[in-house]
Amino acid sequence: MEEAMKESILGALENVIDPELGIDIVNLGLVYNIDLDDEGLCTVEMTLTSMGCPMGPQIVDMVKTALAELPEIKETEVNIVWTPPWDKDKMSRYAKIALGVS
Repeated sequence: MEEAMKESILGALENVIDPELGIDIVNLGLVYNIDLDDEGLCTVEMTLTSMGCPMGPQIVDMVKTALAELPEIKETEVNIVWTPPWDKDKMSRYAKIALGVS
């Protein structure tokens, strides 16, 4: 996948806000990998801040909705993974400042 397309996808994913923390999933470091095949299938490998996160299905729906706005993407598949486990070190500097985490 070309870098410009990856940037477009990440840009769209920055519109997906974690309802509990109020920060987007990219800056939280929840998106581990993205891939786009020649058929327009975008695969997003991501995690959630906690295994019992009640917002999981809602976040998955928001990811699909955000990526549906990109013309190159025909279908989105979201894989929730727990390895490696998420921790606050994966957050961007912006997210850490916004949440008061050092």
